[in-house]
Amino acid sequence: MTTQHSLTQKIFVEFLGTLLLLCTVIGSGIMAERLSGGNVAIALLGNTLATVFILYVLIETLGGISGAHFNPLVSSVMLWRESKPQLVGYIAAQSLGAITGACLAHSMFDVSIIQVSSHIRTGTGQWIAEGVATAGLIFVILRSSYTRASASALVASYIGAAYWFTASTSFANPAAVLGRMMSDSFSGIAPQSAFSFILAQIVGAACGVLIHRCLRAYNENVNHGANLARVDKVDT
Repeated sequence: MTTQHSLTQKIFVEFLGTLLLLCTVIGSGIMAERLSGGNVAIALLGNTLATVFILYVLIETLGGISGAHFNPLVSSVMLWRESKPQLVGYIAAQSLGAITGACLAHSMFDVSIIQVSSHIRTGTGQWIAEGVATAGLIFVILRSSYTRASASALVASYIGAAYWFTASTSFANPAAVLGRMMSDSFSGIAPQSAFSFILAQIVGAACGVLIHRCLRAYNENVNHGANLARVDKVDT
C-alpha cells in the first residue's frame, strides 16, 4: 500500500535529513581531526566513511517520503517542472537544516555553536573539482532508475569516491556549502570561497543533466530500433 505524504511532512523530512547529513559531515570532521594526530589522510578517511554511511541510511529511511534530496540542486533538477512551491519549500528546509546541523555538531563537541569558517578553498582546480563532483552526482541520481542497484548505494558510493578523486573533497551541494561555512573546523569553507563553489556546482549540475539526456536519447533510439526489428521479424 502506497502512503501519501503531505507537503509539510516532505519539507520536514528534507530539513531533518539535511540536518543529520551536515551534523555527520561536520561532527565526523571534528572527531577525525582530534583523533588523527595531524594526519590529514586519516582525518579525511574518517570523514569520508561517516558521510558514506549516513547518506545510505538517510536515503533508505527517508527517501520514500520526500525523495531524500538534501541538496538544492537535486531538488531543482527533480522538481523544477513539477512543483515550484515544493521546490521553494525544499530549498528553504535544506538551508535551515544545514545550519542547524552545523550548530548541533558544535554543541556535541563543546565548541562555539555559532562559527564562521576560515578555511580558504579556492583555485581553478577546486572549482573544476566541484563541477565534476556535482555533474557526477546528478548523473548518478538520474541514471539510478536505469540500473538494478539502489539509488542509496549508488549515491553513497559515488560521494565516497568523489571525496578522494576530487581536489575539493566533493561538496557537490549548496546546502553543504552553507552549513560548512558555519563551521571553523576540518570540514569548513570560508565565506569568501563559497560563491565560487556554488557557481561551479550549478554548472556541474547542468552538465550532469545534459549527459543524462544524451544517454537517455541514445537508449530510446536503441529501444525503438529493437522494437522495429522485432516487428519486422514477426511480419516476415
